[in-house]
Amino acid sequence: MSKTIGIDIGGTNFRVGVFEAEKLIDEDRFQANFSTIFKQNSPTKAWHTIVHLIADGIVSVLKQHQDVSHIGIGFPGFIDPKTQCISESPNLPGLKDAQLDKDLLAILSPQYQIKEIHIENDALAAAYGEYCVNESHSLLYFGLGTGVGGGMVICGMAFTGMHGMAMEVGHIIVHPGGRLCGCGNHGCVEQYASATAVELSYYEATKQNASAITIAKLAHQGDQHAKQAFQLAGESLAIAIAHTLKVVDVPTVVIGGGLSEAWDLMQKPFDTTLEANLIPVLRGKINVMTSTLNDTAGMLGAAALAIKPKH
Repeated sequence: MSKTIGIDIGGTNFRVGVFEAEKLIDEDRFQANFSTIFKQNSPTKAWHTIVHLIADGIVSVLKQHQDVSHIGIGFPGFIDPKTQCISESPNLPGLKDAQLDKDLLAILSPQYQIKEIHIENDALAAAYGEYCVNESHSLLYFGLGTGVGGGMVICGMAFTGMHGMAMEVGHIIVHPGGRLCGCGNHGCVEQYASATAVELSYYEATKQNASAITIAKLAHQGDQHAKQAFQLAGESLAIAIAHTLKVVDVPTVVIGGGLSEAWDLMQKPFDTTLEANLIPVLRGKINVMTSTLNDTAGMLGAAALAIKPKH
């Protein structure tokens, strides 16, 4: 049986999984802080560095698994659904540089004897990964990581939108005039409900820098500022989801990403706020769950989309 590689590119690392059908048989993690790379280098040098890091990761895995037929890549940015070129990424501002060759597919494809390489938005790939193991035919996915990503699967189809920008839910404005976001607007949900946002909320209250993991530990120990940071995250996320559901009306919402591991700190304010902001007809009809795939959803979805017949 041929194998498929699924790559999930995050803010501080990227993970490469090898799949047979939908079963993960091997994986590796590579450290690469893409945001820092863009901050510390010119756009051209930063992009070349990122491409080489991804290519090196693929080569490393292919040395152990030669019988790979497809590669799927989940990348944090706007992906043109027709060309699979990366338009830009709010969290990698250097990608806006018009001089860059952002056709990652054309750059990578000639290097490997692979039947097909498919590039998809990272959150949409994670959404499709959740769909692969979920009984719901349609679902929304919200990934709480360095930012807040979103994806939607409708009747088994990953929904990209006409320009590859569908379900950019991290940039739903939940606090008008609030914190400045990488997209250029103020008050986006990812400025309140991401791991980075929780760290910022805690810093604003205490003037102390701490990781989201540390803040979660403090919250469990009763630290009020830490608890309030997660309360704000839960409330802000609920507002964004309630507004999204008024438009798309799907039965299932999956919450994933690293910050979802602290869901117990967000769930109560989330539930209360979601109930208050949903239109009455939807109350009690939405199944909200946390991911059962831990951090493998993006790899699984990227791999599954790579082998999915194209229409």
